Amino acid sequence: MEQVLRQIAAPVAAAADLACILCIAVGGIAAFVRVVIAVATNRIGQRGARRGIFRTFGSWIVLSLEFALAADIVRTAIAPTWQEIGQLAAIAAIWTALNYFLERDLEVLEAEAPSGGGVARV
Repeated sequence: MEQVLRQIAAPVAAAADLACILCIAVGGIAAFVRVVIAVATNRIGQRGARRGIFRTFGSWIVLSLEFALAADIVRTAIAPTWQEIGQLAAIAAIWTALNYFLERDLEVLEAEAPSGGGVARV
């Protein structure tokens, strides 16, 4: 039974890793396009333009961190050793800290956004 679960978990973890990579790629491309537009319209020096770019990319990064953590959990879920549990705990702590601080920064930016224009979250 353990072998069957491992065979199921491997593609699930790979799919979560792929989703993580795609989120980073899409977020990076979206942020890059916004940077190019801001430079072309001479708005890159404006604080609001940079914040909008950060919100866009940051939202995608938060989502990618969730997929990365999910992939690590799936890989470790079946008959883990104590070493694997320790590694997962360290990884989860790092991902959670990154996610917490990035989410907090995004919430601060959202609260500072002008009214009526809300922030489009991913």
